[in-house]
Amino acid sequence: MKKFTPLILSFALLLPALAGCGGSPAANTGNSAQGQAQTEKGTASANLEVVFNAKSEPPSLDPVKSTDVQSFWIINHMFEGLYWKDQKGEPVLAAAKDVKISEDGKTYTFILQDNGKWSNGDPVTSEDFVYSFLQHLDPKVGSTTAYRLYYIKGAEEFNKGTGKMEDVGVKAVDAKTLEINLVAPTSFFPKLLATQYYVPIHKKTAESNPNWAADASSYVTNGPYKMTSWKHDSEIVIEKNEHYWNLQDVSMQKVTWKMVSDATTYYQMFKGGQLDVVSDLTADILASEKQNPGLETKSLFGTYMYLFNVSKPPFTNQKVRQAFALAIDRKLITEAVTRAGEIPAYAMVPPGASTPSGADFRAEKQEYVTYNPEEAKRLLEEGMKEEGWTTFPETTLLYNTSDANKQVAQVVQEMIKKNLGVDLRLENQELKMQLANLKQKNYQMARGSWTPAVDDPVFSLDRYSGDAAGDTAWVNEEYVKLKATATVEPDANKRNEMLHQAEDMLMKDMPFIPVYFPSQNYLVQPGLKGLSYPLGLYPIARWATRE
Repeated sequence: MKKFTPLILSFALLLPALAGCGGSPAANTGNSAQGQAQTEKGTASANLEVVFNAKSEPPSLDPVKSTDVQSFWIINHMFEGLYWKDQKGEPVLAAAKDVKISEDGKTYTFILQDNGKWSNGDPVTSEDFVYSFLQHLDPKVGSTTAYRLYYIKGAEEFNKGTGKMEDVGVKAVDAKTLEINLVAPTSFFPKLLATQYYVPIHKKTAESNPNWAADASSYVTNGPYKMTSWKHDSEIVIEKNEHYWNLQDVSMQKVTWKMVSDATTYYQMFKGGQLDVVSDLTADILASEKQNPGLETKSLFGTYMYLFNVSKPPFTNQKVRQAFALAIDRKLITEAVTRAGEIPAYAMVPPGASTPSGADFRAEKQEYVTYNPEEAKRLLEEGMKEEGWTTFPETTLLYNTSDANKQVAQVVQEMIKKNLGVDLRLENQELKMQLANLKQKNYQMARGSWTPAVDDPVFSLDRYSGDAAGDTAWVNEEYVKLKATATVEPDANKRNEMLHQAEDMLMKDMPFIPVYFPSQNYLVQPGLKGLSYPLGLYPIARWATRE
């Protein structure tokens, strides 16, 4: 029988794991026209507003530079790509009204919407898209998500300084015609175009003001909403963009994000009616609300993890990294701590990606690392011997401020102490500061998460190749090459095998610890209907209505 220390016992004695409940969001039934009429009469009221909680100041609302899901959440309300996600999360033509794809699948020619406009009234042009893509790729800009555009011919070479800007395969044929040339046929390219990585930015504004995305007064958008207020570290307000070409398909007039990080506080605000939707709920809150019909549980195609900085002791040693991974009881964490429908993670790629045979990619190879304290202890001793350490180096686990993150970190701290005899120091930081420290590799071990833009294994594995892997300092050229080859491999079965091989390499080197595949729980106020829940992202309010 397992023996648990007081902290772990305190979680284990909580109520059993919460089963998923709640259905899919109600469809928009036509109230958007009513909402628009009310707005035009100047009678918009609180029942045409949704109030969310972003928890903290978004690190960056520049689509070229943003990297976190909180920022993406806000950006995805205000911008629109050539394709965009509909209410079901499927890509549909949006800023473009038509597309022609060449027979070889490598050239996309888009015709933009005739009446597509920016929130300042300027027409959306193909040059805006070209400018945005090139800014994203420009090595002087230093975007850490530039690799998302490497499917475009010449993009990777330009970004890495081995090619020229003019050789990148994007071209403004005329004001409303955009041509994109790919390295190879890419079946999921429309899905990728429907993400924040491929939205345009207003060229004139960005050229005249490099800090345009830092204040509401200079923020220009091309999507259904425009920013009307940004009280830093307090709230962001967006309202319908009257210049948006498809305004009749926007029901909700106004969306507000508060910035409250404490779970107890934002839960109380929800109970008091000050917030319409809250997420990242602690286990005790979930237990008390399990009968609430407003509790929505959504599976996420993502991975909750701990990153290792392999350039700093003690995680320069592979056996030490493996020891830490084997010392963590993921089942206990998901059943007694988080208790929100999470699945223990023993690999990188989450369930949900289909293989050519119709099976689940994860089901084909389920476990790389399991809970094994004895083996963990042995590996730690070997690693210390290899490094010549008689005492284990002082080690700190960094996590971004959140009650849920704190609870998991505390239990992991205790497991590492119990199973390895290592005192793991905990440190929390606001998300913006933590991301900066990750980018600078100013940490030893840190909480991280990865929610791919597309439900394909290659997007999960992207986390540890190119710029995205830079914060761990882990480099495996064979892994990068294999994953890149698999990305454009036309033989589906061969591609699937290559992706498994790439994950094999990743899990052997272990630059991270997979902890669980997350679910997200939301409490939604009664009467609020029609929220859309895109894959891996927070809810979209565009089609929401109130009864």
